[in-house]
Amino acid sequence: MFDWMVWTTPVAVFFTCIVLMLAGMTVWELKSPTVLRKGWLPMATTRGDRLFIGLLTAAYINLAFVGLGARMAEWFSLEQEPSVWISLALSMAVLAVIMKKG
Repeated sequence: MFDWMVWTTPVAVFFTCIVLMLAGMTVWELKSPTVLRKGWLPMATTRGDRLFIGLLTAAYINLAFVGLGARMAEWFSLEQEPSVWISLALSMAVLAVIMKKG
């Protein structure tokens, strides 16, 4: 059923993080309903809006990192492509910033 996707450890960790965030956001929403607020994003958002925007951003960061891995090895004269763990850490950091400040 899942043979079409390459399930490496970083991919599994990435999707596990997403599932845990969705579960955590559900509990948080039940305990403390969200309100609209204006951060540095160009619109007023709720926690769910910021999570959605952050998850999209995280996905694009990971896709760009995977797509540009060979180029980065070329540009920075690396022996091999950079680890995808770097993109996971970067995307989760960006997601955290969007959730906090967005």
